[in-house]
Amino acid sequence: MNFPLILLILTVVTGIFWVLERRSFLPARKARADEAVRRFEADNREAIDRGEKAVIDARNDLYAREIRQPWWLEYTAGLFPVIAIVFFVRSFLFEPFRIPSGSMLPTLHVGDFILVNKYEYGIRLPVTNWKIIPLGSPQRGDVVVFKYPMDESVDYIKRVVGVPGDTIEYRNKVVYVNGVEQKQAGHVDFIDTHSHVTLDQREENLSGVEHMIAVDGRRPSWVPAQAILKKVPECTYTNTGFICKVPEGKYFMMGDNRDNSEDSRYWGFVDDSSLVGRATFIWANFGDMSRIGSFR
Repeated sequence: MNFPLILLILTVVTGIFWVLERRSFLPARKARADEAVRRFEADNREAIDRGEKAVIDARNDLYAREIRQPWWLEYTAGLFPVIAIVFFVRSFLFEPFRIPSGSMLPTLHVGDFILVNKYEYGIRLPVTNWKIIPLGSPQRGDVVVFKYPMDESVDYIKRVVGVPGDTIEYRNKVVYVNGVEQKQAGHVDFIDTHSHVTLDQREENLSGVEHMIAVDGRRPSWVPAQAILKKVPECTYTNTGFICKVPEGKYFMMGDNRDNSEDSRYWGFVDDSSLVGRATFIWANFGDMSRIGSFR
């Protein structure tokens, strides 16, 4: 059972108890508490009229005991406001995501905790991910979290390289969009601290979005036939790379760590219905807190 479904169930269950508490349980306890205090005051009228503190405190303690929530309501109805806020924020506004691999180096590092904007590409129903209010769509250069096409229980993160209608070509480690070369500049060494491999870091201008990529000069730019997980008719593979025509309603994704990323080259396109949101901000990295901030 996935986390959004668990959170939805918790919200519904605690919400039911929250309503019952205010409509039924609390009024019943209040009535019992009022009756108990009325009887206590009748039995101790003279002491109360004299203002004896011990008796008045006993009356107040009696009322507090009678009206107090049972422990099981504290852990259901009492938690509903907190759970409801978490559910709303996570379902419609922002969702946290941890970078599990180095496929987006040098932009995102293993251990980065990022915030994913859930509403930028449209308001979607929790669990089903059905879009109910269209607000926007991914643009080339966006870093996007989506449901992995080969297993939708898994979230992936890649960069949008092609939008519907684009022709994407990858040749000799350079991206071409609709026949236009996406310029690369600067060649500096980048050391992947997990694999201890030195990569060639470059700045790529992807339709106006400047960001860093890394390529491994030891590996070819073509995709081995045995590595293709899902063949799509819109893609043709060559001995220098590939060329794909992006269908309507779908997107072509690539990792910034170009030679160490399982992406659309291997399993095809990402459907609009599989989008989770746009990655916007690194809010923590417990191994390197200097990484906190926005990124491109």
